[in-house]
Amino acid sequence: MISDEGVDRSGELAALDEELTTCRACPRLVEWREEVAHTKRAAFREQTYWGRPVPGFGPASARIGIVGLAPAAHGANRTGRIFTGDRSGDWLFASLHRVGLANQAHAVSADDGLQLTDVRIMSAVRCAPPANKPTPAERDRCVPWMLQELGLLSRLSVIVVLGGFAWTALLGALARAKTPVPRPRPGFGHGAEVTLPDGRQLIGCYHVSQQNTFTGRLTESMLDGVFTRAKHLADTRNGPA
Repeated sequence: MISDEGVDRSGELAALDEELTTCRACPRLVEWREEVAHTKRAAFREQTYWGRPVPGFGPASARIGIVGLAPAAHGANRTGRIFTGDRSGDWLFASLHRVGLANQAHAVSADDGLQLTDVRIMSAVRCAPPANKPTPAERDRCVPWMLQELGLLSRLSVIVVLGGFAWTALLGALARAKTPVPRPRPGFGHGAEVTLPDGRQLIGCYHVSQQNTFTGRLTESMLDGVFTRAKHLADTRNGPA
């Protein structure tokens, strides 16, 4: 599943991103994402919504991956860039900026100048789902996209997984690709760490949803701690970027 370390897969990753944006495999998600893009939210009525599957974001040379749940209806489904234009993204990118993995703290549009250092962000499901709840079948249909993307990240050594849904999706995807996964499958938890037989390391993190950030279940220091740990583990395996 992992390509040869050090090989530049940027062109292949860009081609995969482009192919992904044409996917119509899940009728319920296609209908929802396009309906939201048509009706819009009043605050964004002058904007043209993306309304398609949302590809990953970040360089092919990334040593750290981040896996989220799915695009937000009026966030990435509007802007076309994962975690961009919503409160969850505000938290995520601010943390990445604080720990030195992003050049700025805010993400408002796909052309706002944001650049990630050593990080690639993707989601378990690539289309905005109704009520932010994809079905297991929709999750499983998206698995091939995740596997192809992970396979092109030749230096990836650490994956931060945001929330239990993405944790289950990722472990299921790895098992589907016949990548050895510890048995019994490790459960999700904030700060949980799992070392895969191939040496890659997973770190669990509460999702940056308002349900967690507004209630204090996830704090800035907790989130920063996860990404600081991810940087340390990546440096330990690969040396500084």
